[in-house]
Amino acid sequence: MLAIVPFTHRNLKEDLEDVGSRFDGAPDLEFRLATAALELERSGLGYQRVPPGCRFPYGHTHKTQEEVYVVLRGSGRMKLDDEIVELREWDAVRVPPGTWRGYEAGPEGLEIIVIGAPNLGDAPREDVEGRRDWWADT
Repeated sequence: MLAIVPFTHRNLKEDLEDVGSRFDGAPDLEFRLATAALELERSGLGYQRVPPGCRFPYGHTHKTQEEVYVVLRGSGRMKLDDEIVELREWDAVRVPPGTWRGYEAGPEGLEIIVIGAPNLGDAPREDVEGRRDWWADT
């Protein structure tokens, strides 16, 4: 007898809505949320593409969710509280709950996968605090 292995298969670029325009940033900012589409029960997943030389317009922090940012293509910088980290392809950055974070793309843009755990369930906004222009140049 064959065992049935449940799985969910989606294409991050073709099957998921691009909600980048909701963040009031660069016109070609791309942001695709995969958590619901993949029916993830214990984690979260998202894809983002930040255009060359642009900064994601919001910084944010989580109360309970830990996140890992994986750079697929390009380069950039990430601000973690008061520290700046240089990013390049295949870098992975773990960010614990309570740490503010933001990122910006280098000259060739920045493509990242964001993995979060635990899954924030039906009320994800209760776990996150965001601020527009949190990473302001002074």
